[in-house]
Amino acid sequence: MTSLELRQINKNYGGYHALRGIDLAVEQGEFIVMVGPSGCGKSTLLKTIAGLEGISSGQILINGRDVSKEEPGDRGIAMVFQSYALYPHMTVAENMGFGLRMAKRPRAEIDAAVARAAKILRITDQLEKRPKQLSGGQRQRVAIGRAITRSPDVFLFDEPLSNLDAALRTQMRVELSSLHAELGATMVYVTHDQVEAMTMASRIVVLNQGVIEQVGSPLELYRNPQNLFVAGFLGAPRMNFLAVTVDEVSGREVRVSAPGIVPLTVELSDGVTLQKGADLTLGVRPENISIVTDVAHGGAIEGQVQLVEHLGRETILYVDAGSLRTIASESGTGNITVQLSYVAPFTSGQAVALKLDAKELYLFSSNGGRTISARKTIIDK
Repeated sequence: MTSLELRQINKNYGGYHALRGIDLAVEQGEFIVMVGPSGCGKSTLLKTIAGLEGISSGQILINGRDVSKEEPGDRGIAMVFQSYALYPHMTVAENMGFGLRMAKRPRAEIDAAVARAAKILRITDQLEKRPKQLSGGQRQRVAIGRAITRSPDVFLFDEPLSNLDAALRTQMRVELSSLHAELGATMVYVTHDQVEAMTMASRIVVLNQGVIEQVGSPLELYRNPQNLFVAGFLGAPRMNFLAVTVDEVSGREVRVSAPGIVPLTVELSDGVTLQKGADLTLGVRPENISIVTDVAHGGAIEGQVQLVEHLGRETILYVDAGSLRTIASESGTGNITVQLSYVAPFTSGQAVALKLDAKELYLFSSNGGRTISARKTIIDK
């Protein structure tokens, strides 16, 4: 059953087109996570669903009912914000039951709903405290509890964990996932944190400049990005992109190379045709690069270590590949990033040779950055 449906949603601010023809169907009980760079429209889209922002055109349906022009309180949604938005003069119990009191529900019903939410969130012993007596994590639980008491059709979360420290964010991710499993509710969640998206989502919606680039399960998007933008956005460290040229095409296989890189063979998607000499972008994730002694031992690229990050269980190397033309990341660096799943004794200035996993290479067209390499096999959840 479709719980939430967006049909051709457009949102204009004067001459600025913030949302462009958004179509999305969310099934009952799904946990949808919307991600994208700053200004991509993810928070704006969430606010249009909530009714906090009006839409310029399109339809918003909740459980088959068109709520496009209804007030926020009439839509059957509950929203949890980045700021906890708790009333400081009210107790936890009063904050959690506030929405029901405004709806003039019976006192017994309010008390029962608050008790149930408090039990789910394990804050029963905090009900008589006021917000200033709570930790950040406890305040966020109260904000979530206020949403639970309303028994909404759809929960909306706008970066709810951004104000918490790293350890608490990890704990709250687990708790939110458990809460979703227990309630079986439809949840739409906006975040800039890739870890939250990859670990919590049933499906991820990737937005860019007001347009949905791709929708799919976390592993599907990670393994099979439809274009260069999605490939570069999902994954930390970011995928490496190298400028290459087609040397030879043989059936569904293409051989590409560039100054500073040994020729590599990549399998193409069905129906893709290329000409010798065509310019393409080669993509490889940092974890699919290993270190060998030299090119003769399987290395494709030679370079010099510029920076080493020792992260305990893994090591991140930033390698200057000399004349090889890399497509710079958002940070402006053209280095190749290598992620090794062990503690590696490399030092800055050390010469290395990089071996690229031939089965894990991606090719993107020069026109629009469409993925043209064969799809990767995934084991989805």
